[in-house]
Amino acid sequence: MRKYLVILALATTTLAGCMQTPTERGLGGAVAGAAIADAMDENMVAGAALGALAGAASCGLPGLPPCRRY
Repeated sequence: MRKYLVILALATTTLAGCMQTPTERGLGGAVAGAAIADAMDENMVAGAALGALAGAASCGLPGLPPCRRY
């Protein structure tokens, strides 16, 4: 189970850098949050909400490409 979570975390971190807008990052975060919550037998809706917030807030973090505002 722990190996699965590490692989999932690495995959979602890699994908987070490819997202260019806050909306795309929020959607990617929601999917990742729901998947992680499901793997841990937690509430998927809460995991998706937290993941979406974290994804959308990741714009402007050092080390990630800047978000484009359309």
